[in-house]
Amino acid sequence: MPQDADLSQLFGFDPPGRAHVGRLGWCEPAFVPAYTEEVLSREGHHEIIRDSAGRTVKMYQGKRHGFMPTYLKHAVTNEKDWEEEVAPRLSPQTAERWNGFQEELERFSECQRSGDFIAQACIGGYMYLRALVGPMEICYLFADCPQLVHKMMRAWLDLADAVICRAQEKIEFDELFLAEDICYNHGLLISPDMVRCFLFPYYQELLLRMRSRQQRVLHFHVDTDGCIEEALPLYKEMGLTAMSPFEVAAQNDVLAIAESYPDLVMSGGIDKRVLATNPTTIDRYLEDLIPAMVKRGGFIPTCDHGVPDNVPFANYMHYRKRILELDH
Repeated sequence: MPQDADLSQLFGFDPPGRAHVGRLGWCEPAFVPAYTEEVLSREGHHEIIRDSAGRTVKMYQGKRHGFMPTYLKHAVTNEKDWEEEVAPRLSPQTAERWNGFQEELERFSECQRSGDFIAQACIGGYMYLRALVGPMEICYLFADCPQLVHKMMRAWLDLADAVICRAQEKIEFDELFLAEDICYNHGLLISPDMVRCFLFPYYQELLLRMRSRQQRVLHFHVDTDGCIEEALPLYKEMGLTAMSPFEVAAQNDVLAIAESYPDLVMSGGIDKRVLATNPTTIDRYLEDLIPAMVKRGGFIPTCDHGVPDNVPFANYMHYRKRILELDH
């Protein structure tokens, strides 16, 4: 594929109609300053590094992407770590955090005048806590030191509200879009009671504040991998209106979910494993799925995560061609 290819033309994508305001993290917290990445040691084919989120991580030398690393230590191991080293990196008062922000907002304001959908992208509360403390360690912390968890979530809220409040001086948002990743292939990684106790009060407060500062309807979108069977009705309690990416390998039945939640906007849902097979199997799969979803509406068909490297380019092009044909 030529390096200068027009991807929209090549793949038949609609013109972009969506703009994401950032500055609130995604898979890692919005640290300012970020930790300095540093190689701490080397062991055989592996290296131990400190990453930009303050985590000590073991990974293959020279292969920092495409492999699951081993997390040896996270930035927050106790309250002292939080107070002295981590909390200051999440302060809205840090002048460096706001460098270039007004210029960005001018661009987003122009996008809004052009009719684009404006979303505020933000690391979700669970993803944030997991990145700070670790997926196993945060479960212990919920029980052993809940006051520290609430301190960390208050900092999440204060920073998110500060950024969004400044943004709303120039624009109105169509969506709050959280990177949550709170599920694995059998359901939630923490209990519904933990979600309601440690996440929802802060989500509710942020959504209330955002809505109080604008007239435009605000949607609530959560991105999570894994099986969403428990998470979907739970987040509907918070007014969830959109979700992604509906990984089919994690027992998510896209057609059944679409029928059970007819008002839910769905993005993703195309089984990456099918795309790796052959055109005949892809055709059969899409012919079962796409016409029903076109009739329903509210569905953006994309791969149910990143397109893996075992999907041949010819298969992907065939998939895009069939999507365009079945969508008419």
